[in-house]
Amino acid sequence: MEKKRIEELNCSEEVIKAIKDMGFEEMTPIQSLSIPLVLEGRDVVGQAQTGTGKTAAFGVPIVEKVDRTIEKTQSLVLCPTRELAVQVAEEILKIAKYKKGINVVPIFGGQPIERQIKNLKKGVQIVIGTPGRIMDHLRRKTLKLDNLSVLVLDEADEMLNMGFREDIEEILKSVKKEIQTLLFSATMPKAILDIINNYQKNPEIVKLEHRELTTPNIEQRYIEVRERDKVEVLTRLIDMYNPKLSMVFCNTKRKVDEVTEHIQTRGYMADKIHGDMKQEQRSSILKKFKNGTIEIMVATDVAARGLDIPEVEAVFNLDVPTHEEFYVHRIGRTGRAGREGKSFSLVTSNEFHLLRSIMKYTNKKIESHKIPTAGDIETLKTEAFINELKEKINNENMEKYIKMVEGLIEEDYSAVEIAAALLSMKLELPITSEDIEQLSEFEKGKGKGMSTSNDMIRMFINIGRNKKIGPKDVVGAIADKARIKGNFIGDIDIYENFTFVEIPEKYAEQVIDMMKGNTIKGNTINIEKASKNGNKKNKNEKNNYNDRSRKTSNSNRKTKN
Repeated sequence: MEKKRIEELNCSEEVIKAIKDMGFEEMTPIQSLSIPLVLEGRDVVGQAQTGTGKTAAFGVPIVEKVDRTIEKTQSLVLCPTRELAVQVAEEILKIAKYKKGINVVPIFGGQPIERQIKNLKKGVQIVIGTPGRIMDHLRRKTLKLDNLSVLVLDEADEMLNMGFREDIEEILKSVKKEIQTLLFSATMPKAILDIINNYQKNPEIVKLEHRELTTPNIEQRYIEVRERDKVEVLTRLIDMYNPKLSMVFCNTKRKVDEVTEHIQTRGYMADKIHGDMKQEQRSSILKKFKNGTIEIMVATDVAARGLDIPEVEAVFNLDVPTHEEFYVHRIGRTGRAGREGKSFSLVTSNEFHLLRSIMKYTNKKIESHKIPTAGDIETLKTEAFINELKEKINNENMEKYIKMVEGLIEEDYSAVEIAAALLSMKLELPITSEDIEQLSEFEKGKGKGMSTSNDMIRMFINIGRNKKIGPKDVVGAIADKARIKGNFIGDIDIYENFTFVEIPEKYAEQVIDMMKGNTIKGNTINIEKASKNGNKKNKNEKNNYNDRSRKTSNSNRKTKN
């Protein structure tokens, strides 16, 4: 369908100006179809995939319909998660930017209820909340719906999946007068149809017909891997494509914890978000992710529901989702606002039936992608850097730097040598290609995989939890002092008085030599190859290493004295 320009909608100048401030010149199809109907007072059912602009489709008209002279709740938006409630509130506040006197508040669990009560008492026209916390306020009579005129069910299918059906129906029944209801959902299961039939009055159905449920600007690929190789393949994909921001999805909270720790110890700027975390933690991590302090977010489906961060360039399904709708929602975190996005699903042989179900559901053939080798990563990084280099040469003033190069040439270095040295420093490419084919053997049917025992060696460090060190401290010190990339470092086991860390065997002497006399968190360390029994975590071995750790610590103290 032809998209409408903002000016074509029957909206106030204040709202049009606010939408333009948000960077939009024209409406998305769901907005073009829904907004006029909502402004007319019709009940609406909107079905469209995630990332199509559903929030503004109801946000614009409910802002327009608010009576600013009445400081009571006139619009209520129900959302499945805290994160989506906050996000919807933020977008509606932007739409209402020039409509002075409109108050908007998000309400959800995990936030002090006293603060919410205080905000509600001030007089709020638009309330956005999760069903459980809204029910809590209704029981306490701290939220009253006497003046309610519009009720919105956002991501209705997900609210039902999370078990909120009874709460939703109780909220709908608590409204004693006729109101306008708007329901937006990516899918339409029977439970949604029941709500439509029971609580809506001749609703207008706005359904965007797509041959595919997923947006065409997302490149979708799958990689066949073994379970034990998933984190290794994930990090290779991240190294190869180098997304500005990316999201990694796991099916369980426990897996999120494990994967986050693994990739953090490899030196990646990553963190996690799931339902067991406190709201303050989740909000803080989301803020860091939005501003780029964290580049990789590992999450469960529920925790990441509704996140709208346009800079997410790639989504990685470390586990194939068990529900087809979850796949649509996951990859919808990228390719937003017209941008290009990538999605990769890491699939074991046991998960292929799930992938086939997803392709049938989305009517989209997902192409395979080979496991990246170190050579692939080198090639891609080199090509990207060469293009960046050409752009700089063509468009920037290089005079200052030309003089520096000329000075080096006068010292008898050739221009080719200088350029090669700068390239090696910038690209930080692996020196050898010994690891290129190890994982790729799986694709050739040999099934050998990574061989930790042949390629990695265990190192002993004489400090542990007693010095309050964590995996990040160990990786940071070795990567910085011994000049080894963080993702080359393997497993790290931290005990009370000592630590074991795995590194590529070819770097062992380099690490020992360059770490000698260095510190971790201000503690002078001793690092050496672990004994051949170092892989056996038995009681005698721990006692032996505890003795060695104490002796080294005593020796360090004597040296200092």
